[in-house]
Amino acid sequence: MEKLKKRWGIDSNFQIIIIFIVFAITGSASAKLAAPLTELIGLKRELVSGWIYWPIRIILIFPIYQVLLVFIGWLFGQYKFFWAFEKKMLKRLGLGFIFK
Repeated sequence: MEKLKKRWGIDSNFQIIIIFIVFAITGSASAKLAAPLTELIGLKRELVSGWIYWPIRIILIFPIYQVLLVFIGWLFGQYKFFWAFEKKMLKRLGLGFIFK
């Protein structure tokens, strides 16, 4: 835990627990929200091949996750941490131009 706290610049164990909770909620919520979005764009699991349905759903999960991570982090009082985390992650993916 100490290595992770140092790496993330976190002071307390309580803060790291909150961050883990935010990651858990965000992952579950983004996966859950992707299902109605795929249906909204006309992709129904029963009508489309799994080779098409699942990659598109996973691609939809990514932007949902990014938005929810910052929002849920804000709800839990960790906006500063998750905004910095988000910028760092998008820069590593080559999308750093978004923040210029």
